[in-house]
Amino acid sequence: MFVKDGVIVNHDDWGLHRKGYLDQSRHKEKVQEAIKQQLGDLIVDESIILSDGKKALKIPMRSLEEFRFKYDFNKRQHTGQSNQKVKPGDVLGKDSAEKGPGSGSGAGEEPGIDIYEAEITYEDLAAILFEQLKLPNLDDKKRPLISHERPEFNDVRKKGLTANIDKKRTLLESIKRQARNLVKTDELKITPEDLRYKTWETRPSYETNAVILAMMDTSGSMGQFEKYIARTFFFWMVRFLRTKYGNVTIRFLSHHTEAKEVTEEEFFTKAESGGTRCSSVYQLALDIIEKEYPPQHYNIYPIHFTDGDNISSDSNRALALMTKLVEISRVVGYGEILRTHYSSTLMSTLKRITDPKLRLVTIKDRSEVYLALKKVFS
Repeated sequence: MFVKDGVIVNHDDWGLHRKGYLDQSRHKEKVQEAIKQQLGDLIVDESIILSDGKKALKIPMRSLEEFRFKYDFNKRQHTGQSNQKVKPGDVLGKDSAEKGPGSGSGAGEEPGIDIYEAEITYEDLAAILFEQLKLPNLDDKKRPLISHERPEFNDVRKKGLTANIDKKRTLLESIKRQARNLVKTDELKITPEDLRYKTWETRPSYETNAVILAMMDTSGSMGQFEKYIARTFFFWMVRFLRTKYGNVTIRFLSHHTEAKEVTEEEFFTKAESGGTRCSSVYQLALDIIEKEYPPQHYNIYPIHFTDGDNISSDSNRALALMTKLVEISRVVGYGEILRTHYSSTLMSTLKRITDPKLRLVTIKDRSEVYLALKKVFS
């Protein structure tokens, strides 16, 4: 530490004092990395879907160890230096063993890798999932209603956070002070009294209008797996929209051979039976749009999930109505929940629509719900 012209310069190494903070940051990054790797399985966990949002999840993670040299118990020949030119990132060698310690069948002699469980909350999981999702193709409309919180820096104060220092105003205050005191010097000195900090207020920012038409097949062909996957998709869709967009409208439609509008509770809990006629829900969606949501004022997003088991005589009508929906919508999502490798007749029919605004997804496994969310809302 030395003093020059009244300014104290300290060269102390603060690395040890920041050790706890750095370890905490590194641990948080590793937890988020583990969440992202397992996101497809985590969002379909029944304890999350059926809970009130207060339940914590546990995810397995490898132990976090500091980098260090390890003794090689295999006692192979090595050399500690090389005459080859290398640069950071070059791979010097790989372990020849195909399986890691503790893996494989039978009893082994090598120690395994420590695994522990980290707890995450519903809010943490949702934040990581929602950061990659957005309403696609949003267009500015008349009479905007959707709002989100936007910070505005609208004041300057003498106290505040270091990161919010207003450099320009701080320099001006220093110049004014030295001018008042008739100080003649080529050096500009900044005192604590000169510091100025920017402060902000959070205000709603209105963007545009959007309506989501959530359409779900509740016919007898929708088994437990199909209903669970569809409800899981819509569960995260609803929470994503209400988290990121303050005033988005969501309408819930269910159908078998006939379609009707239901409440949110009925949409996620009520089960019905009967045959399947998908054109009925497309017609209901078009009727609602015509009466209440003119396309010149609203961004429209119909999302339909079914098992694809539609009555064959309804295919042409469903195609015609879906074509109309695609024309007046920003994006239309159609998802099929299948347990076979063959697509349904309805999926094959809708593939005739070449407009990129129609996004077709197929879910055959629980983990593919995450991929469907990304494809529809991206």
